[in-house]
Amino acid sequence: MKKDLIVQGTIITTRKGVGYIKNPENPENDIVVEIGFLNTALNGDIVEVKLGKINSYKQQTGEVVRIIKRARDSFVCVIDSREGILTAYPDDKKAYASMRLSPSDIAKVSIGDKVYVKMREWTNPKVNPEGDIVRILGRKGNNNVEMESIVLEKGFEINFPESVEKEANEIEKNKDSDIAKEIHKRTDFRHTLTFTIDPFDAKDFDDAISIKDLKNGNYEIGVHIADVSHYVEIGSALDTEALKRGCSIYLVDRTIPMLPEVLSNDVCSLNPHEDKLTFSAWFVMNDKGEVLERHFGKTIINSDHRFTYEDAQEVLNVKSGKYFHELNKLNEIAKVLQKQKFDNGAIEFEQEEIKFKLDENGKPIGVYKKARLDTHKLVEEYMLLANREVAKFIFDAIKERGKRDTGSIYRIHDIPDQERMADLAVFVKALGYDLKNKDGKVTAKDIKSLLRQIQGTQHEALISTALIRSMQKAVYSTKNIGHFGLAFDFYTHFTSPIRRYPDLLIQRILQRHLVHSPFGDKEIVEFQHIAESSTAREIDAAGAERESKKLKQVEYMSDKVGQVFEGTISGVTEYGIYVEENETKSEGMINIRNIGTDFYEFDKKTYSIIGQKTNKRFTLGDPIKFKVMAADLDKKTLDFVPA
Repeated sequence: MKKDLIVQGTIITTRKGVGYIKNPENPENDIVVEIGFLNTALNGDIVEVKLGKINSYKQQTGEVVRIIKRARDSFVCVIDSREGILTAYPDDKKAYASMRLSPSDIAKVSIGDKVYVKMREWTNPKVNPEGDIVRILGRKGNNNVEMESIVLEKGFEINFPESVEKEANEIEKNKDSDIAKEIHKRTDFRHTLTFTIDPFDAKDFDDAISIKDLKNGNYEIGVHIADVSHYVEIGSALDTEALKRGCSIYLVDRTIPMLPEVLSNDVCSLNPHEDKLTFSAWFVMNDKGEVLERHFGKTIINSDHRFTYEDAQEVLNVKSGKYFHELNKLNEIAKVLQKQKFDNGAIEFEQEEIKFKLDENGKPIGVYKKARLDTHKLVEEYMLLANREVAKFIFDAIKERGKRDTGSIYRIHDIPDQERMADLAVFVKALGYDLKNKDGKVTAKDIKSLLRQIQGTQHEALISTALIRSMQKAVYSTKNIGHFGLAFDFYTHFTSPIRRYPDLLIQRILQRHLVHSPFGDKEIVEFQHIAESSTAREIDAAGAERESKKLKQVEYMSDKVGQVFEGTISGVTEYGIYVEENETKSEGMINIRNIGTDFYEFDKKTYSIIGQKTNKRFTLGDPIKFKVMAADLDKKTLDFVPA
């Protein structure tokens, strides 16, 4: 590659002040921007880099010559002292520069405070940037402060702007008169048995299921979704804020909703024994799970009962109780749908989900595994059915008008990346399993064969996680390519508009197709922008959820220093081994120097660390007893040693 060539892209930085940018001519080896050559570029910025020499590690180096676009300008920081002056240090592990504060800001804070800081324009790399405190969050370590910090770091806000709250309150005030006006315009399901099935601690109910025995061997099954599109108008303050958030965030101890609670928990929520406006997909089905008729439209329901997953499961288990016959029939058909899905090539990853029991201050005092019940699968199958059929209807409606595959957004999942799958095949082979592939090309059948091989083994969780990480991620797009993981040719998100913006958009799109109102080119372009931003916000929300869980895992283990636990080796590197504790799934590191008295070396081929004298081996997936050595709540890290 020519020296002095300019490369443009997104830079990734480290705490030490080193940067990396994709090398267009050699994607395997990033261009390295060494310490002193970032020239104020921060993690995620879009930059231009001028190529330099090849360094002693045979890496292509470069220097940032222009910042095209800043990724962000606001950071959660901790106040600490540098040479006797209070300074703001970003929480972001990839931020290498602390921020200087004005004397007036310094007077408001003390060491250990957490603050939200907006960085001023930074052009001189020889001095650290200046920042202004936007908000003092509180003391480091306080549960509410730490949770708000996580949310802000991912670019979300907890509270809603005044204009948004005002619109929501106005809707709430007029909800009864509004429903009265709507009744005659909608298909009335208020006299059809309908219920919700949700987690015990749910406050917002997006979806309800209805069932009617048609007495001819067929059943009318309805999937009724809160009609958020009726209340949230395009271009309103509510709509703008919902699009900006993209989705609700589910932290360990709270939900940060996409819509104000007066809408999410009241007006839109399908609470029992209340008339509610819904957008429904209802089907005539038989015992074979065949869809004989499908209908879509604006409806009104009145839910007869609010089940928790556990309540509904108990009814099925004891074969009696409230609405047993209806629940049982829904469950029987759901099992048929599930079998069809798997027969068609769908892949299911059964991963254990852990939940923390928290005290009144948010401190973790216990942990439990969330059971996956038949009732979870029941609801899931009908939501998948509705999402699939809505996507197919919209796709067919577009096709009928001779249009290209536009005028909607879909939830797509691409086929697995060949290179990643080839690497995964090598990885599982080292553990004694076989992932059939042809130069990295795998089918759903190949993946399911691997999942069968590892079922019930000590490597099951490890390989399932590695497999999920190796596969493509599901995203939103205006181009329908199907969903590999579900083995669906058509799929979208329609069933959760209270907590996901794409589902709200799909309600609007579906209604336009139902009344044969075509979309203009500008709208179609806007759909792709929404698809991209919704995918990005979903990734940010998932990151916030992981961070909140990681915080509680480290906090839970912090008062167990010195105690011995059982775990599984979840990662092996030249620096040491990562271990996941079996009950809490808390992950910590055993540094290579703390493994023992032997000299240990990393063997990349077998994913092992091996003692040179004793030949003692620590291999990925091995069970291991370990002792908790240290817990760092600031860095959210745990240090272990072998027990």
